[in-house]
Amino acid sequence: MVRFLGALVGLFFSGILVLSFINGAIAVAPVLSEHGHLVAPTVEHEFHKHPKKVAWSFDGPFGHYDKAQLQRGFQVYTEVCSACHSLHQVSFRSLSDLGYSEAEVKAIAKARQVPDVDPKTGEPATRPGMPADKFPLVYPNDVAARAANNNAIPPDLSLIAKSRHDGANYVHSLLTGFTSQQGYKNEKGEELLKKFPDAKTPEGGHFNPYFANLNLAMAPPLTAEGQVTYGPGQPKPTVDQMAQDVSAFLMWTAEPKMEARKSTGIAVVVFLLFATVLAWMSYQNIWANKEH
Repeated sequence: MVRFLGALVGLFFSGILVLSFINGAIAVAPVLSEHGHLVAPTVEHEFHKHPKKVAWSFDGPFGHYDKAQLQRGFQVYTEVCSACHSLHQVSFRSLSDLGYSEAEVKAIAKARQVPDVDPKTGEPATRPGMPADKFPLVYPNDVAARAANNNAIPPDLSLIAKSRHDGANYVHSLLTGFTSQQGYKNEKGEELLKKFPDAKTPEGGHFNPYFANLNLAMAPPLTAEGQVTYGPGQPKPTVDQMAQDVSAFLMWTAEPKMEARKSTGIAVVVFLLFATVLAWMSYQNIWANKEH
């Protein structure tokens, strides 16, 4: 009797599983027949673009930073990006790695006000920065940041090149990728607003196919050639050049020890190769007259 009841319970649950499978197949059949796969395509999947590739000086195992480019990138950050974006994980003294002298680092730090405490009253105060200080926050808190930026919080840029896929390429593509959504087509030639009429960029937003959801609150920061004036002997400050320079600078802020890491890696590989050859030669010498 118990076996009979167990068999009935098993058949019952098996029937439920079969019905669930049939119901699911019926539900996905229209999507599968229309799109060729189980999940209907989204506007982000169909129109998001991968970052453009740039030939960076720091690419590859022997790559290194171009200090002149990093200084230009710091200039672009200072004159364009620093109005909204902080660089709070970077110390002023680290700028000496870019080729700035001690006096120049002190001048850069002194030009910025950093938070402090009045030693007489204990009240919050500010003072000129020192080389040991980090770059101050642009906004004191998230509420102030949202209030000044259409309810969006500008991210800190210290590690942005490491926290985004394809790092410097992503930053460069994002800065140069702003375009009009009207008439925009993907690589298949499909027009965005014709295929997804409800995907119109919201008011206050800006269309950029390199951004994850295609729309972001930040307006195009680099808009015209000569927006930043480079010194003599430097390349022409086109939008693309300025974007490349600040992208390289942000790669340095995220990976300031990259050159040392690569040098150490090369030395370790050379040592291991030498040790391998030495071990093989020792093996041949020790076991030369032994049967094995």
